[in-house]
Amino acid sequence: MPSFDIVSEIDMVEVRNATDNSNRELATRFDFRGVEASFELQQESVVMSADSDFQLQQMLDILRTKCVKRNVDTAAIEVADVQHIGKIYKQAVTFKQGVDQPTAKKIIKLIKEKKLKVQASIQGEQVRVTGKKRDDLQSVIAAVKAADLGQPFQFQNFRD
Repeated sequence: MPSFDIVSEIDMVEVRNATDNSNRELATRFDFRGVEASFELQQESVVMSADSDFQLQQMLDILRTKCVKRNVDTAAIEVADVQHIGKIYKQAVTFKQGVDQPTAKKIIKLIKEKKLKVQASIQGEQVRVTGKKRDDLQSVIAAVKAADLGQPFQFQNFRD
């Protein structure tokens, strides 16, 4: 029986490259001269630190543009609240990876609403979809791509 997996993964090497490129741009921008501002990659998040809240917003725009240039989907970015510690403002930007339980349940509900002859099951941080016809599986892929579920999805292990 044909099947495939719905996953949500971000290439952390590309995130590291986007972070490095953002730091390089900070060094060359005129409005950040003499300002203590930096991007720091930690696990699956980037911590931005600057002297003011407005500069953090500019840094977030820089990071987003660098991620787009590196083909990292910005729908996976989750921005935390700004923390004010002494003179420094900090903000964490996390990258969502994996399909969590509520999102997986939304995907399964979406598939059932389409009334296709496929079965969907949650397997860890991915959703496996199996069916008898390849066309049904392709319509499931189209439906998941069209739905706005708050994060990017990839479709892997398509087997006939």
